Parts: sequence; structure tokens; C-alpha cells
Amino acid sequence: MSESSSAYLLERAWVDGAVRDDVLVEIEDGRFTSVTPVGQNLHLSGEVSAEKYRFPRVPGETTRLPGLTIPGLRNDHSHAFHRALRGRTQVGRGTFWTWREQMYDVAARLAPDAYFALARATYREMVAAGYTSVSEFHYLHAPEPAMGDALRSAAAEAGIRITLLDTCYVSSGFGAPPEGAQLRFSDGTAEQWAARVGDGPAAIHSVRAVPREQLHVFRGRDPLHVHLSEQQQENEACLAAYGVTPTRLLHDEGLLGPGTTVVHATHLTDDDIALLGATRTNVCVTPTTERDLADGIGPARRLADAGCRITIGSDSHAVIDPFEELRGLEMDERLVTRERGHWSAAELLAIGAAGGIAVGEPADLVTIDTASPRTAGTGADEHTAVFAATGADVTQVVIGGRVVATRDDHEAIGRELDAALSALMVSTLTGRAGRVP
Repeated sequence: MSESSSAYLLERAWVDGAVRDDVLVEIEDGRFTSVTPVGQNLHLSGEVSAEKYRFPRVPGETTRLPGLTIPGLRNDHSHAFHRALRGRTQVGRGTFWTWREQMYDVAARLAPDAYFALARATYREMVAAGYTSVSEFHYLHAPEPAMGDALRSAAAEAGIRITLLDTCYVSSGFGAPPEGAQLRFSDGTAEQWAARVGDGPAAIHSVRAVPREQLHVFRGRDPLHVHLSEQQQENEACLAAYGVTPTRLLHDEGLLGPGTTVVHATHLTDDDIALLGATRTNVCVTPTTERDLADGIGPARRLADAGCRITIGSDSHAVIDPFEELRGLEMDERLVTRERGHWSAAELLAIGAAGGIAVGEPADLVTIDTASPRTAGTGADEHTAVFAATGADVTQVVIGGRVVATRDDHEAIGRELDAALSALMVSTLTGRAGRVP
């Protein structure tokens, strides 16, 4: 095989919506060129060696991957610098708004070199947990372009695909000027933001951060992401300012549709759900962040039934674990309805997958240990992946045909995170303050 070619024999793999035994995948230039289930699928007696059938001989240099392999998983919403807040903002009581002040404290003092170190470690944590791509919602601009360059370089070194969503943030709330740390986020106006960014991937921070008369700047942009109705207070303020909900505002300004992803969508009216579904707008739900910030539980199942495509993200990185995000969709629905079975495991795995194990798709593979204390005896199928596994059960991650993480990397990633976070010396609720280099 050439240097750009590789092959893997997957003991079990989720292909075409089902788990299959002994799947041979061949890769050329970072994409699958063939996907062939070669397993015998036999119920063998103890007198016959299962290994003979489980791992048939295949010509060429083929790496055999034991365990359950699924497609790479997509993190559709990330703020890399929020990783500095884990374990620090959970002290005591508060709300989203008190958490935001602590987030601003980090944002005001973060320098490019420190941001690179933190982001690289955070992206490596993502990869080791099974994420193979990330949409980075980037609004910490000044000094620009140094902060964006830090994120791109960090992702490249971590081996994860990144979509850098340059985010417009020009108001502290429905026309009020930015203040404090928000000054690092702002270009002054949406027009000035557009002049700087050009035609690349984009985000509106929220309808409170970009005045209505400037939203036209974003029409036709694809992809376009926007925080939507994360807090009831945002809805109330939008109604007071414009007489409509944030969803209706985006719709009236021509900003909903298949190229747009709204994030959170927690507090919606029936009309909001109908608008998002009818326009086929994507909805990114971040269960671990929404519970950590006491945001509430959004109507993800209703949105999917209305016509929205659902994705997941780790957002504030209170947890980086795609399996926890996926099962959070089902578990949160159970809390609200007191009923089970809103999402099948296959549906949830499809929500998380960035692509599929299929010819022409990027060759991204995530392999899960099916004999860990969490996964043993669970069936080694999609239910194992969604309802039993955690990021700690990921044994190998392949992105674009290249191995970028194995279980052996976890300890080194922990040390890298510790070094990056120690250098930041982030202030905490207990009053210990430091500075960013």
C-alpha cells in the first residue's frame, strides 16, 4: 500500500444503520474507498475457534481493530476558552448570568499564546473522547487575527477538523454598547465585522448582541450559527425590544433555513418550533452545558419531528464526552415527560455522527472497548455506544485515515491540560485570583 493508503478490519462496526461483524475498510487519501462486511455472522459452538471467523485473513497490510467501531463524531458547538472554567464555576449558587461574569473574567485576560496552549489541550481532549470535527464559535477576537490563528493551529496540532465560526458581537444587549470584556468581541458594527471576515463561515452571537437593523448582513451566509433562546430573559427582552420572539425575528429577517444552525433553542413557543421545522433549520443541543448552567431542557424531540436536523456540542466543556451528550437527549426528555423511549440508540448515533463508514466519506473511525466495566455485557452494538460507553472507553480515533489518539494518550492529555490551565491561574468563586501571561 502507498503511504496515503491504509486498511482496517473492524471486529464490529456500525455501517448503514446497523452493527455488522468483521468489516474491512480501505482508505485512500483520507477517504473510504471500499467498505466490505466480510464476517461469517455464525453462531459458533465452543469447539470452533471464533477468532478464525472473527478475524479472517485479508491480503495486504491490514490493522485489526477489536471492539465496536463507529463513525467519527461531530462537536457542533464549542467555546474552547470555556474549558478553563470547569470545576471552578460550579462552586456555590448562581445562574447563567453569574456564570457569565466569570467567563468574562477569563475572556478579558486571555492572550494568544495561552489560548493556543489551552485550545490544543482541549481539542486533544475532544479527539480522545471520540470527536473528529469541531465547530468553534469564536468571538474572542482581539487581538485579531492572532486569536483565530491560535485556534486553527491548535486544531491542526490536535488533529481535529475545525470550522472556525467567526462571530459577530456588537452589542451588550439589544442596542446597548459593549462594555468590559465584550470590547474584545466587537468590530463596532455588523458591516465592519463583514468587511473583516469576508465570505467565510459565520455566527451571530445572539439577537441581543446584534441589533435588528444589522441582521441583513448575514442573509445568504452558509454556514451560519446563532445562539437562540438559551434563557427566558433573552426572549422577554426581545419581545420588549421588537415585539417578537428571537426565532420569529430571525425568520422575519430571512436567516432561518438548512444553512443555519441555532444553538440551544431551549425556551421556544409552539410557533417557534413550527418555524424552525418548516424552514429545516438545524438545531444544536448541548445537554451537559444546559444542565450545568441551569438553562433548562429544550424540545429536541418536537423539533426533530417538526423537520429540524439535530446535532450535539460540548459548548462550555463542563463535560467533553459525546456519548454523554447523546444519551442526555433521551434522559432529559424522560425527566420532562416521565416516559422513556423518545430516541432510539440508532437515531442518537446518527445525530452524533459527522459522516458514515461509507465509500467516499472522510475516513474517521472511533473504536470503543466493549469489555470495560461500563460496556461489558451490554451487547456490543449501538446501545453500547449510546447508553453505556463514555469517552474513557474510546481506544483509538482515526481522522482522515490517520491515527490521532489512542487510549495510551489519555494520561499525556491530562498533563497537557493541567499545564495549560495552571498557566492561566483563573480566578475562582473562592476568591483566588491570578493573571494570564
